[in-house]
Amino acid sequence: MIDFKLTEEQELVRKLAHDFAVNEMRPVARYYDETEEFPWPIVEKAHELGLLNSVIPEEYGGVGADRVTETLIAEELFYGCAGMGTSLMANNLALTPIVIAGTEEQKERFLTPFTEEPLMASFALTEPEAGSDAAGIRTRAVRDGDYYIINGTKQFITNGSVASLYTVFATLDPSLRHKGIIALVVPRDTPGISIGKKEHKMGQRASDTAQVVFEDVRVPVANRLGEEGEGFKIAMKTLDNSRAGIAACAVGIARAAYDDARKYALERKQFGQPIANFQAIQFMLADMAIKIETARLAVWYAAWRADQGLPHTKESSIAKAYATDMAMEVTTDAVQIFGGYGYTREFMVEKYMRDAKLMQIYEGTNQIQRLVIARHILKELM
Repeated sequence: MIDFKLTEEQELVRKLAHDFAVNEMRPVARYYDETEEFPWPIVEKAHELGLLNSVIPEEYGGVGADRVTETLIAEELFYGCAGMGTSLMANNLALTPIVIAGTEEQKERFLTPFTEEPLMASFALTEPEAGSDAAGIRTRAVRDGDYYIINGTKQFITNGSVASLYTVFATLDPSLRHKGIIALVVPRDTPGISIGKKEHKMGQRASDTAQVVFEDVRVPVANRLGEEGEGFKIAMKTLDNSRAGIAACAVGIARAAYDDARKYALERKQFGQPIANFQAIQFMLADMAIKIETARLAVWYAAWRADQGLPHTKESSIAKAYATDMAMEVTTDAVQIFGGYGYTREFMVEKYMRDAKLMQIYEGTNQIQRLVIARHILKELM
């Protein structure tokens, strides 16, 4: 039996996140977009409401949200502001490796502090020369007794300059590629860590994106997640679990643009009547609605499979690729409906369009998603 009805708890969480997005995030979205300041007041309020770090299990002080609930939160936060939403959701990405691969002692030590105060974390995988080719990372981890010594540079790290904790992926030997990668939890106050260039981006400007440099950083072996050589597997499993959430984020951006465009079409008059009366505009709005609803179904299906413990790599990649491409299309059409006004900063649709572009790039470009999908659908016939 197929049932799309959310539980009472999920409905409450969805409303909580929506109200937070509308009442707290939207009023300051333009300010943080233009100033590129980190939205600490929003982070603090999100933490108070339990909308930050939703992946932390209840036994460590978190809410222990399932994947479907995570997508509900993600969609609403990005409905409010994609930049601020990215900052908030990046904590889930950084903490998930600890949830899925940490020992009980590591979970208690690293996760609990995030439930006690509004701290930020970063998932440090990407490097200047290793984006889509994650197995090609060059950041080295050399074993020295009970420590690893890390040297290297991580690129495009969300929350990079504000994080108190990094989940770092490094290689024991670059020639081993994915077989040589380890995952280490590294506190920000560890000597040898410095912040490099802070990126000034097209969109999602409220999120902190920076280069993080590791120079002779000594990390205890006790901070390693899993065994040596298991880092790549941990990273890929983390991304599998997060991709439905990224797709939900894209749905949130698209929904925001659609809502604004629909309202504007009823208010804007040309030739003596609202432009919503014109079939050309009606068809554009109808296509927006079709794409948003279809994307949400793909998101929920991928998240549901994850919650059921079923394979979901292909489904998550489908949701991510479709939803993020959809968001770019819908936000572009929203700007078109606004006409010349849509190209100005008087209205938010130009921001939605800028924000949407990054969704097609981070956490696995949509070209990589298509490679993943292709491999799965061809493997089914072998």
